[in-house]
Amino acid sequence: MLFLPDSKTGRKTIVLAAAALAVLEDIGGNSVYVIEGDDVEKPKADLKKPWALVSRHAGLEGVRRHDLRHSFASVGAGSGMGLPIIGKLLGHANTTTTQRYAHLDGDTPDRSDAA
Repeated sequence: MLFLPDSKTGRKTIVLAAAALAVLEDIGGNSVYVIEGDDVEKPKADLKKPWALVSRHAGLEGVRRHDLRHSFASVGAGSGMGLPIIGKLLGHANTTTTQRYAHLDGDTPDRSDAA
């Protein structure tokens, strides 16, 4: 588990797979932040350049960070995970938001043309 003392919505505990925790431990560095700002005591405010680098190396060019949250919600809902659990994991206060993320309203983007 990863404990965030000060996230966007306050203190948060995040469940991560052992492999993900190992990657974070390997990063190391002098900061408590994965991507530090100009000051090691502050996170980087704009993540566009770091994400472009990460996504290019991962073969995910064109994928936005937010797309990963939507995919997580959709896959979770499709595999039978309840919306309250998905919402909690995503940090949503309202299940309506989670429904939109999981594309339960029938507004699923059609990407079949892109394949």
